[in-house]
Amino acid sequence: MVDITHKINTLRIATAQAIVKVSTLDTIKAIENKTVPKGDVFAMSKAAGLLGVKKTPDLLPDCHPLPIEFTGIDYDINGLEITILCTIKTIYKTGVEVEAMHGASIVALNMYDMLKPIDKGVEIHHIKLLNKKGGKSDFKDRFRKDITAAVVVCSDTISAGQKEDKAGKTIIQKLEGCDVAISDYSIIPDEIDRIQQKVKHYQEQHIDLVIFTGGTGLSKRDVTPEALEPLLDRTIPGIEEAIRSYGQERTPYAMLSRSVAGTYKNCLVLALPGSTNGAKESMDAIFPSLLHIFRIFKGARHD
Repeated sequence: MVDITHKINTLRIATAQAIVKVSTLDTIKAIENKTVPKGDVFAMSKAAGLLGVKKTPDLLPDCHPLPIEFTGIDYDINGLEITILCTIKTIYKTGVEVEAMHGASIVALNMYDMLKPIDKGVEIHHIKLLNKKGGKSDFKDRFRKDITAAVVVCSDTISAGQKEDKAGKTIIQKLEGCDVAISDYSIIPDEIDRIQQKVKHYQEQHIDLVIFTGGTGLSKRDVTPEALEPLLDRTIPGIEEAIRSYGQERTPYAMLSRSVAGTYKNCLVLALPGSTNGAKESMDAIFPSLLHIFRIFKGARHD
């Protein structure tokens, strides 16, 4: 199966349809009057559909087992056609499109099985996904394509040439994948004055986003939060909480990190862990949904 451990839980919704076409109105009347020999077609087919949704990962090898938190099955009769709608909801890391399509198809198959003794012309048509929502694509900001960023590595050893930077490059890769332009990339010692100078310089250059990596731990030389916090006009605790919550699900040491998020004038400033995994996981936790903040800066409303 595809690795989804880097994804975050979001509300996922999918609706699929299937159409059962009978050959005579007598079949429709038998369904409505519940006189089909095998029983109540709508009720039994709905039960079959519910089981089908739950069994999807047992039958399709690449589908992840996931918690199904709602299944809705509805019918609409139009002439000789019965449209089946199957809606699935969950809060999880991956979508439920296949579960919705599988549920609709199982409902249709069960209807076929129950109706074939009285109607040899039953057909199944148009099994398809109607709509879906949730996941990364729904939270990727499509309105701003002009965001610029600077990435600053705060490390005594890397700035002295004793170690290669990987965390900063990981952050850059994620930003570029989110269509954020990299205006600058630099490596400095973890010193309060140097960090503050960087923030002020980038703000004067009208750079939208400044990300520091390193210096967020608890050693004596970890001073990135102490450098940034006096400068910030407003902190954004939700971003910090999201980073630590995401990390804590992957390593018990994430709680020791002192990530920082806030604004300095018209610039968003972040301080992320200096380890490669810590930086990558922090970026996965908040991007691309964090980019919505730049619409808010421009006065847009939440939608």
